[in-house]
Amino acid sequence: MSRRTHLRSKPALAALTALTALATTAACSTTHRTDDEAPPTPRNRPTTSRPAPEPPSPSPADGTDTRACTDGNCEMAVTEPVTIRFRAPGDAGRATLSVTKVGPNEIEYEVKSGNNRSSGGAKGPGQGCLTYLRERGSGNSCGTLAPARPSPQPGAVVIQATTGKNGTALLHIVSP
Repeated sequence: MSRRTHLRSKPALAALTALTALATTAACSTTHRTDDEAPPTPRNRPTTSRPAPEPPSPSPADGTDTRACTDGNCEMAVTEPVTIRFRAPGDAGRATLSVTKVGPNEIEYEVKSGNNRSSGGAKGPGQGCLTYLRERGSGNSCGTLAPARPSPQPGAVVIQATTGKNGTALLHIVSP
């Protein structure tokens, strides 16, 4: 190799070495992150977060007293399976509402009156069911419900069961 060629290759070799070092440093950097990673948290800020405060649950007019429902009109909270007896529509005598399951954002129940039977269940925040109990039949409608008292219906007892976040369901029984 001639002296002239050797001198020309030293600057090229130095530039190649510098580029290799730069590329290696960039590839091994610990500050590189992908778009779906969270940015680093500053050290002077706490890393724990507090959940948003929950609005207070409405207090049912009759609390948890199942005897308040005997006349077919009540508003109560349930946290566990319970049986409620109340006046059925027309001349059907007595009806029975059996709550079979209660949990966070969940409720299941069955209604019996004479030969009529109806069941309902809901899962999810703000979900619930309306059961219309009539002397000669019944029907259900389930979906998103407000915990407000349902309107009385002529010739029917209306039962509304609404889920609650904390495992407390809200029941309304409304007679005409």
